Amino acid sequence: MSEDRRYPSQVGIDAYGNGGFRFAGMSHRGGLLCLPSGMMAWPVTAPGEITLESLAPVLAAADDIDVLLIGLGADIAAIPKALRETLRERRIIVEAVNTGSAIRTYNVLLAEERSVAAALIAVDKVR
Repeated sequence: MSEDRRYPSQVGIDAYGNGGFRFAGMSHRGGLLCLPSGMMAWPVTAPGEITLESLAPVLAAADDIDVLLIGLGADIAAIPKALRETLRERRIIVEAVNTGSAIRTYNVLLAEERSVAAALIAVDKVR
């Protein structure tokens, strides 16, 4: 990604693990936010850091998103009820799963040209 840590379009993810992701022939370390407007670094490293503030770019793009996939890292955890309700009010369906499952579903929905976004916590090891 460029120095502003943003890739200007939404693309599929080719690989993940070792603390990052590969897409568009590039490697990115750390969390990743995939929006219809592009891909950007996402500073979240644990499910407890997922807040309305960390998802502000998703809320700003809510009119262009039908489904938000949240990759919670290696395991799954509950998303706070208030966060789910806020996203639901913006007409965004939320699916919170482990990062690998989120990536697989994201790639399928993107290939189907669906209005999908993903908020992905990086993992070290791929299961």
